[in-house]
Amino acid sequence: MLMGNDTIIAHAERVADLAGQAAMGYFRNLLEVELKADESPVTQADRGVERRVRAYLDEHFPDDGILGEEFGQSDLSCDHVWSIDPIDGTRSFLSGHPLFGFLLARLYKGVPTIGVIGMPALKETMIGVRGGPATLNGQAVGVSGQVSLDRAILFINEAEKILHRYPGVFDSLQSAGHTRRFGYDCYPHALVAMGHVDAVVDEDLQPYDYLPLVPVIEAAGGVITDWAGNALTLSSGTSGVITAATAELHAQLLHRVRS
Repeated sequence: MLMGNDTIIAHAERVADLAGQAAMGYFRNLLEVELKADESPVTQADRGVERRVRAYLDEHFPDDGILGEEFGQSDLSCDHVWSIDPIDGTRSFLSGHPLFGFLLARLYKGVPTIGVIGMPALKETMIGVRGGPATLNGQAVGVSGQVSLDRAILFINEAEKILHRYPGVFDSLQSAGHTRRFGYDCYPHALVAMGHVDAVVDEDLQPYDYLPLVPVIEAAGGVITDWAGNALTLSSGTSGVITAATAELHAQLLHRVRS
């Protein structure tokens, strides 16, 4: 069954609501924690949220494929694929910190066309549509327009991983921007789309982490690529991401990470 963008967006909003309700049912409650092979934590909250989202998508989009963090992939050869990160920032979630998120994207032939950044504890939902608007709780948002790195507010996400893996990049970023903050997870990227932050350099991301960001950032007028300047798609296979309010600012950060 063919659906228009407005109908799909309405479904995406509904999924974000369901995921947020499910996540908040677990938040700041006692949870059992397991460690994955990469030592990252997973809880019944991560799995419970993803199960709920998958059940909704299976019902309403039975012909679409799914890529989920907790339960893997199915039918990625489909033209349309959904990407799910049920709780982006499990460590934040476990520590009672409200800046965990829910990430959802719908892709067409590997390219993200609709993205959702849900912040359940903040009651904020951002939606971006390729070729369309970016909204926060239904209101249009846009990037800052900052073109100078010297005057930029820069977030360095996963700073300790960047320091360990790319110490030269870390040193370069430490002297970049007017204001620097260390951060984690999806919210700094959302703040770029809202116009509050000018850029984010991130590392150690999986496709379900970055694919939902792409339509939101681009619809808000910003730029988001990997560290080589390439577009982010299902087949990117990258872990480093740069988000910036403008092409000029993005180019300056690309130079920093490449050097």
